[in-house]
Amino acid sequence: MSDTPSLQNLLGQLPKRVRVADGREVELRLATPADEDAVLAFSRALPEGDLLFLRVDITRPEAVRNWLANVAAGVTVSLLAFDGERLVGYVTVDRNPARWTRRVGEIRVNVCPEFRSLGLGRQLTAKIFDIAQALGLRKIMAHMTPDQLGAQAAFKRLGFVPEALLADYVEDRRGRSHDLVIMSHDLEGFTDHAHQALRL
Repeated sequence: MSDTPSLQNLLGQLPKRVRVADGREVELRLATPADEDAVLAFSRALPEGDLLFLRVDITRPEAVRNWLANVAAGVTVSLLAFDGERLVGYVTVDRNPARWTRRVGEIRVNVCPEFRSLGLGRQLTAKIFDIAQALGLRKIMAHMTPDQLGAQAAFKRLGFVPEALLADYVEDRRGRSHDLVIMSHDLEGFTDHAHQALRL
């Protein structure tokens, strides 16, 4: 595999404009605490099922503030995709500060329905893969529910494999419990071929 770019070099490439499949351009940039309102507007417009696998309810202002505080503290790296002033997608990687899991990160990616199947999710994921490697992470995890077959298929195409199924682990807003699928990707086995596939 080619040499991993430094984190400073990767972050220095942002903000950056990218084109999606229908010809529209969106701007990718790092999240900041000033993005709270944009994140809340984005999350509150998502289908309910998209919120199930998230560790926190990002429709709540305090949860978004905590997320962006972690960004400011360097615990989390988050990229936001804007169509003009409107947030249309994000990707984030969280690092666990505990010594025994500090080389493991959790990735979360979400794109609004209007921008799905246009390649935006793949472009966001390609960027966060580079950042995760530059952070020195060896493994990244992704969480979703078993009925999110599209998300599972997308992550499998990126090289993720199912690692665990936790029964009745998440609860929706109506109090119904759902299983949780944990998928993982070994970054140290991330080949140039797979990296190129991400950029298609």
